Amino acid sequence: MGWRGIRLTLDHPEIFLSQLRAMLRANVGIGNMRVMFPMVSGVAEVDQALALLKRAQSELLEEGLNVRMPKVGVMIEVPSALYQAAAIAKRVDFLSVGTNDLTQYLLAVDRNNPHVANLYDELHPSVLCALRSVVDCARRHEKPITVCGSMAGDPAAVIALLGLGVDGLSMSVASLLRVKWVVRSISFEQSQRLLAEAFELEEASEIRSLFNHALEDAGLGGLVRAGK
Repeated sequence: MGWRGIRLTLDHPEIFLSQLRAMLRANVGIGNMRVMFPMVSGVAEVDQALALLKRAQSELLEEGLNVRMPKVGVMIEVPSALYQAAAIAKRVDFLSVGTNDLTQYLLAVDRNNPHVANLYDELHPSVLCALRSVVDCARRHEKPITVCGSMAGDPAAVIALLGLGVDGLSMSVASLLRVKWVVRSISFEQSQRLLAEAFELEEASEIRSLFNHALEDAGLGGLVRAGK
């Protein structure tokens, strides 16, 4: 919906190339850098970005620097990328789902618009189905997949993410302790059972209630009800 992420960088390849060269230089002697392309809407953007990354590496190698190609991933946050996840997975080393934008675009809801913000819910059945599709795709292509955005820090939503079997969660520091409590208190098997129940429901409110009750039963009511 906007001019940002990979769209902005590919429109200014000279700037992007300088940034890639700087990142590769910074990684010399360390070797743990991972590069992720955001706001990707199709494979052509991935191919262009990878070509620039390889060009940056080649230039630095010619200059005598021992630079290695880093692990490369794509942020799945645009619905079109969701449907091309298999083709994208073949090209990169890992996937990550940006749940904030993906939820907004799937539900056609602007979280900052007070007239429709109440319709935004990351536990909407369509969002869970989208996540399941991407995770299944990552598994088929043997690529790790992580989730970022507010969903990764939502205790109720974390149960769903555990059940889906994502490899990692990225969240704000403020959410870290709450999520740790959920991960330590809800087993993988339990999260899978709850997720299976959630997929039988048709309303986001029902799904959220299901997961909130599970947190209550686990003694984590304070995560979902203020003052407890």
